[in-house]
Amino acid sequence: MLIETSGSNGTHDEEKLNNFLLKCFESGNVLDGTIASEPSKIQKIWDIRELIPIALLKDGYTFAYDVSIPLRSFYDIVEVMRERVGDLATYVCGYGHLGDSNLHVDVACREFSQELYKRVEPFIFEYTASLKGSISAEHGIGFLKSQYLRLSKSPEAIEMMKDLKTLLDPKGILNPYKILRD
Repeated sequence: MLIETSGSNGTHDEEKLNNFLLKCFESGNVLDGTIASEPSKIQKIWDIRELIPIALLKDGYTFAYDVSIPLRSFYDIVEVMRERVGDLATYVCGYGHLGDSNLHVDVACREFSQELYKRVEPFIFEYTASLKGSISAEHGIGFLKSQYLRLSKSPEAIEMMKDLKTLLDPKGILNPYKILRD
């Protein structure tokens, strides 16, 4: 877990964070960690985080998802996906942002597999919707997920999105026919 603070009182933030970390260690929920206050050390930690999806590609192919899951069930989807895909995947990895419930779920394998793809989709979107989550958190719906938008957004919300798109793009020239089709 990577925790970053940016409050208006650095001393206060540091004190609160240290108390929180102490409780985490005392409870046994955290076994090891480091605190970075120097910009270069902070950047090195972020570099490691940014390399996760690249490291997963070492096996050949990665199915990558960006979902929003309620915190009470935040990591459950990773365990569920591991069980669901079994040996078809080399890794199922979850990493994300607790603050906004955004979880990147990556399923790595040696090469693209239609069998694995069918085990993952649409299940990952249906499971996310069953938890009242969103099928897209940080990176948008995109063309490939547009057919699943109805799983996590109401017809009214989708209609409002269409209205907003029309307002901002009255000529329909920005990504025509991609996401919000009639």
